[in-house]
Amino acid sequence: MKNLLTKTVLIALLSVVVISCSKKNEITTEPENETVQNQKVLAYIKNLGFTDAQIVENGDNYVADGDIVFSKNMEVPADNGKPITEQYYNGNIVTNSTNIRVKVDPSINGMISEINSAINQWNTVPNSKIKFVITTGTIYDILIKVDNTIGSSTCGQAYLSTSNGKAGNTVWINQNLIQNNSFAQRQRTITHEFGHTISFKHTNQSTTINVPGVGGTDALSLMNGGQCGSGATVLSAKDKQATAVLYPL
Repeated sequence: MKNLLTKTVLIALLSVVVISCSKKNEITTEPENETVQNQKVLAYIKNLGFTDAQIVENGDNYVADGDIVFSKNMEVPADNGKPITEQYYNGNIVTNSTNIRVKVDPSINGMISEINSAINQWNTVPNSKIKFVITTGTIYDILIKVDNTIGSSTCGQAYLSTSNGKAGNTVWINQNLIQNNSFAQRQRTITHEFGHTISFKHTNQSTTINVPGVGGTDALSLMNGGQCGSGATVLSAKDKQATAVLYPL
């Protein structure tokens, strides 16, 4: 009887140890997977040409060069962002480029004229099939909304287009920061952020490679970074040429 009791106690203790180990493994697996995923996303961002100094961690995202946002949960492309010869885009062309549906969040209804002006700039690029359309439905490709917490000197932010052909699905506008800018500069901010959603990076990024046939610097580019409230307010000739190359009719 004593031996039986001893065996029972030992079995119970072993069960507790096994269960404890299992729970410990379960607890550590998720952070380990999260760390690996974060490292993959960081490597991808760096392979796109961004430096450590340009990348900031912000909650569930990484922000590169001030306004280009990458989700920590994003699907990293198979090529891991390997630079493509002659580009200043991320290599991910939007598949549904003739009907990119934009949902306007109520928070930014006060800037609907600026949004329409920004959309018109992209939609009227010669020899390009890019078309943004505003939708009021529940199905959309891009949500544009106000976020006044993205930074005291950051006019807007946006996700880049994705490796599966989707437009960057969110644009954030710092309305508090830009509301006193001219109309032209307010719509410039929105036009610029829409550019990121269809794959464009910053034209003046030192590590950026040009779109095929559209090389060199461009002081007039609306896609130049770091020019909140002071940059070009219309797409330059090279901006339009690059758009037509990436999204030809």
